[in-house]
Amino acid sequence: MSRFQDQVVVITGGSSGIGLAAAREFDREGARVVITGRDAAALSAATQGLTNQPLAVQADVTNTASLDRMFALIGEKYGRIDVMFVNAGIARLAPVQATTEQVFDEIFDTNFRGAFFSAQKALPLVKDGGAIVFTTSYFAEVGLAGTSVVSASKAALRSLVRTLASELIPRGIRVNAVSPGVVSTPLFGKLGLPKDAVDEIGKSLLEQIPIKRFATPEEIAKAVVFLASTDASYITGAELPVDGGRTEL
Repeated sequence: MSRFQDQVVVITGGSSGIGLAAAREFDREGARVVITGRDAAALSAATQGLTNQPLAVQADVTNTASLDRMFALIGEKYGRIDVMFVNAGIARLAPVQATTEQVFDEIFDTNFRGAFFSAQKALPLVKDGGAIVFTTSYFAEVGLAGTSVVSASKAALRSLVRTLASELIPRGIRVNAVSPGVVSTPLFGKLGLPKDAVDEIGKSLLEQIPIKRFATPEEIAKAVVFLASTDASYITGAELPVDGGRTEL
């Protein structure tokens, strides 16, 4: 039997990139996948490749009322969540001196505040013995120039993983994070920079990766599925780097 047969798996930011790849992996493992995101058309397209009665919910993680509606719908339909993958995030690159308050607030509202309240509002539905997985980033470990706000938002998430894991031990809910390196996803093209600048950054980043290639979304997704599964039953509060050796070698 598949590891997630008939389990309810909720994925924020599930219409593209790592979120969509994870949705497909969980779907193959028998899960009833709920994907959420802001773009209705992208959500509809994403469900086409899922086979086990997927549910797409349009929601904005930066809006708590939207989150309330989302979890009310999930609760009404399923009554529980077995796995919560808190994945929605954005990236904008700029040096500290050029970072505006608007960019700062946008990044933290999505990457930390949105993730925090996504997890908080999911908790009444997450079953005892379930799992929560966050997406952090290797940015928080390496001090890469131009990533100050994104890196700080992901460092805050890393701290949250530890504290939430500690709080949820009495319920048997494991809380972990997957920390991707550079991944070939649409997000890489949404950094708020001209294409030639993005290409130059990509070339520079590639030179720093020991394995000498970018990750695929599917490689990150498999790590997420592992952390959510009973194969990781003795792991909680951890962050699993999936970065081609970037932070270790």
